[in-house]
Amino acid sequence: MEKNGNNRKLRVCVATCNRADYSKLAPIMFGIKTEPEFFELDVVVLGSHLIDDYGNTYRMIEQDDFDINTRLHTIVRGEDEAAMVESVGLALVKLPDVLNRLKPDIMIVHGDRFDALALATSAALMNIRILHIEGGEVSGTIDDSIRHAITKLAHYHVCCTRSAEQHLISMCEDHDRILLAGCPSYDKLLSAKNKDYMSIIRMWLGDDVKSKDYIVALQHPVTTDIKHSIKMFELTLDALISFNKRTLVLFPNIDAGSKEMVRVMRKKGIEHHPNFRAVKHVPFDQFIQLVAHAGCMIGNSSCGVREVGAFGTPVINLGTRQIGRETGENVLHVRDADTQDKILQALHLQFGKQYPCSKIYGDGNAVPRILKFLKSIDLQEPLQKKFCFPPVKENISQDIDHILETLSALAVDLGGTNLRVAIVSMKGEVVKKYTQFNPKTYEERIDLILQMCVEAAAEAVKLNCRILGVGISTGGRVNPREGIVLHSTKLIQEWNSVDLRTPLSDTLHLPVWVDNDGNCAALAERKFGQGKGLENFVTLITGTGIGGGIIHQHELIHGSSFCAAELGHLVVSLDGPDCLCGSHGCIEAYASGMALQREAKKLHDEDLLLVEGMSVPKDEAVGALHLIQAAKLGNAKAQSILRTAGTALGLGVVNILHTMNPSLVILSGVLANHYIHIVKDVIRQQALPSVQDVDVVVSDLMDPALLGAASMVLDYTTRRIY
Repeated sequence: MEKNGNNRKLRVCVATCNRADYSKLAPIMFGIKTEPEFFELDVVVLGSHLIDDYGNTYRMIEQDDFDINTRLHTIVRGEDEAAMVESVGLALVKLPDVLNRLKPDIMIVHGDRFDALALATSAALMNIRILHIEGGEVSGTIDDSIRHAITKLAHYHVCCTRSAEQHLISMCEDHDRILLAGCPSYDKLLSAKNKDYMSIIRMWLGDDVKSKDYIVALQHPVTTDIKHSIKMFELTLDALISFNKRTLVLFPNIDAGSKEMVRVMRKKGIEHHPNFRAVKHVPFDQFIQLVAHAGCMIGNSSCGVREVGAFGTPVINLGTRQIGRETGENVLHVRDADTQDKILQALHLQFGKQYPCSKIYGDGNAVPRILKFLKSIDLQEPLQKKFCFPPVKENISQDIDHILETLSALAVDLGGTNLRVAIVSMKGEVVKKYTQFNPKTYEERIDLILQMCVEAAAEAVKLNCRILGVGISTGGRVNPREGIVLHSTKLIQEWNSVDLRTPLSDTLHLPVWVDNDGNCAALAERKFGQGKGLENFVTLITGTGIGGGIIHQHELIHGSSFCAAELGHLVVSLDGPDCLCGSHGCIEAYASGMALQREAKKLHDEDLLLVEGMSVPKDEAVGALHLIQAAKLGNAKAQSILRTAGTALGLGVVNILHTMNPSLVILSGVLANHYIHIVKDVIRQQALPSVQDVDVVVSDLMDPALLGAASMVLDYTTRRIY
């Protein structure tokens, strides 16, 4: 290990206290074990690992083929506040002998448990370097104070999120000793592909249980409000009994109040109830399969707000134990879980949904970063900690690439002809764009979307862009909640009942949003265009078809069946031309690119289209642009057709003004400039005086569909409150 100035292997002591911290430490331990030329590993086991009532979970460490160097019985039973203090004291008495014997170069400590505080205190006082995992995070209960106390004792820090990194810097920790690595457990979660998960489900929940049709419940006491947390647990169990779904209930941890919670379970007969399976411990490999395929997870465990996000499983987070945690879209918070009915409503809202997977807490590459970080530790450097004052803003990270990273979205636009993918920055700049012909079949189209997105995501790394998620704009009726194209336009074949979210999320491990192209155009105007800052406006797209989007009180309107803003199918004439929707007299039947192409062909077939100075090559199809060109060159019939089309569009806008009363109407698309003046004339002639002053403008955005798709990602907020 010449790079760090050490002439021998680094002796690393990993101390684990319970089943939860082992799931984070095990990937690091496996990594250390694979590099014996650099490291020597000693494993110390203490805390609830060694207690029968909590599953004797030290056995899973043995099953993972780790040699346990030392076992310390440090828990004083009683499960109250005094027992926690006595347990810390007992650990402090026993640990010095162990550390004197092992003489580790560095001790790895995880999280925010009282056992971990004893470990960090002992190591710090004995001049042993401490590497703290998951520092800088925010949560509820006394754990918050313990976590930050360990941070002040630790010499090196591995954090999971950018916010945690900033918190550590704000706490005056040395920038050079902080590693933003992600959560080690995500290395396993994001690669978990157990095809035989049904056998695991049946083993723990019964042979008659199906995937996505059961609940996992894991609730711990809140040590700063034990009485309320026990009452909340009782309400949770009542709600689960009423909800009547098979439920796997894990026993609470060893914190003060856990004994009372177990009494509540037994009082309600949970261990013998036909719908419940109550267990002390589930091996981590099996547990992640159970939560990955659950219909819902409920409780207040950090696992729910952290690890479960990797699978997009819906989570109900109860109470204040995890308050302040960063969470994905899949987490519904019930802060005041003070009634059974409120918890029951949350179960009805969440059960059976599928959310995008989240990478807030890691990208699957934490362990290689941590091992590299360990190798860089120079044992010749002074042990005394340095603190950085003032805390922050000039130096957000020690990594120049990290500082200069551009937060970006992958935007996908599915048009009738082309399939486009772009990397779009937070400012709306299209950093790079890729275009291919849109295949005719479902299989080819899905394969091409995945291929283009994977290539774009890889390119984003080279361009120093951090991709936050994927937004997709597509024609047709879309359910944005589920990411499903319900019915497509006739321009995109084999595109009905298509789940776009799942394959993209599974492939890229990123959250995915999907919406109709008209809605995306409105979102683009709201974030980057002329609708920015406006409370109410309407966007009309004039292209191959006619679409649109409605922003009301700053929010996009989808409608009860996701059919709002089908503005192209407003009927403006009872005896108008046939429309592709099956009706007739729609705006689209008059003013769309397809409608103008139809009229241009009629004129051309009758030799009435071409005028002097104009020609159409034999191999070129007659289209809308030829009609527009003929009108500009004085063709009276072409001018009449365009006037009729513009009038139809204008009447549609008048109907919108009378219905929605927006403060602005934005015309977007290739035909907008040709219609704007006619539309304004129709408004002056036909609209009520009270709406005639509403402005109608032409969009100045180049790629509204792509920018709108990107805005769904860039506007995403991480917390949902119920």
